[in-house]
Parts: sequence; C-alpha cells; structure tokens
Amino acid sequence: MPATDPTAVPELDARELPKPERHPAIFAAYGKLPVGGSFVLVNDHDPQHLRDEFAADHPGSHGWDYLDSAEGAWRIRITKLASTPLPRLLLNTNDVAAATGDPEASGAVWNVPVRERDLDSNIIALGPGGTIDPFAGPELDVMIHVLGGSGTLATERGDVDLLPGALVWLPRRSRRAFTAGPGGLRYLTVHQRRQSLLLQPTRLADGT
Repeated sequence: MPATDPTAVPELDARELPKPERHPAIFAAYGKLPVGGSFVLVNDHDPQHLRDEFAADHPGSHGWDYLDSAEGAWRIRITKLASTPLPRLLLNTNDVAAATGDPEASGAVWNVPVRERDLDSNIIALGPGGTIDPFAGPELDVMIHVLGGSGTLATERGDVDLLPGALVWLPRRSRRAFTAGPGGLRYLTVHQRRQSLLLQPTRLADGT
C-alpha cells in the first residue's frame, strides 16, 4: 500500500487487483494493522459484500468509514479497533430448540457464521420419525448436545437414548445412525473444522 507521506494513512487501491484477489488482499492488509491503525480502501463501487464479511468476522472490532463515494473511486477508511476478533454471542439455542418437531426442517438448520475459525458447529434438525442412515464418522471426533425433542443414536453395540441436555461423544470413524422420536430431534454438533461433515440423506421412518 504505497504512501508518499509517511504520516498519512496508507491506501490500498483494489481497482488494480484481479477480482479474486481483492478480498484476500484487503483482509491481509487489515491483519497486519496495529490496534488503532487504519488504511484507506479505494474501490470502483460500494463494497457491500466486503462490508458484510467484516461485520461477520470482526463485529465491534473494526471501523468502517466512508470518505468519498465518487463514481468509480469509492474511498473507505478501515480501522482495527482490537487486536483480535472479539468474543460474541452467536445464537440462543433455546430459540432454535423451540422449533423442534417442524416437519419441514431437515438437515443443518444453523452453521457457524464465521469464516476464519478452527472449529465447526452445526445444528441438525430431524422431523418426527426422521432418520440419518447408518454411516461411518469422519476422521475427527464429534461432540453433540441434544437441544430438543428425543431420539436414539444407534451404535455397533446398541442404542443410546437422546434427550434434551444429553452430551454425547462420537469418536472418530465410529459407526452411528440417528432416529428422531415422534416430536422430532435437534442437536448441536461441535468438531474440528474440515471441508464438510457429510450426512446421509434424511428420510422418514416409513421410508418416504
């Protein structure tokens, strides 16, 4: 980010970068800032998508100030207000659990809305009598917390009852299957981040 005056706020002209490189370059520049430091982003349009990414990854810990909105030369001062992203509330699981039993909900109904992270977490919903067919788990351990409803976890050596509040450990590569009770089932998963935690298609107990 060149600057002729060493006391001036440096600029990053995203117009000079290929589009796929713009956001990574901007976040890299932001990551190098000291607390209280800033740079001026120059862009050919109002970068709303970029602003949404900053709001998701750095809520409360960055400043975003429009300096100029000239056509083809938008200027935004981006400031680092904290050394790291701030701890924050993501979700009240009671609100999600209240929807347990919705016959239209199946699969992941919530995912962690943070791009830079080491952990993944999802909330999985099964409608009344819904199932996840038997499968071997991934090469990582998974912990689940039952939020609402009821059901069973089938293992190689028997079933585990799933009731609200149950905290269950799924060792890596262990075989498992899920069946929701008559009121449906919702549970939170937590595991090390990977590309995705693939689940078998959900079907109802009667095979539909």
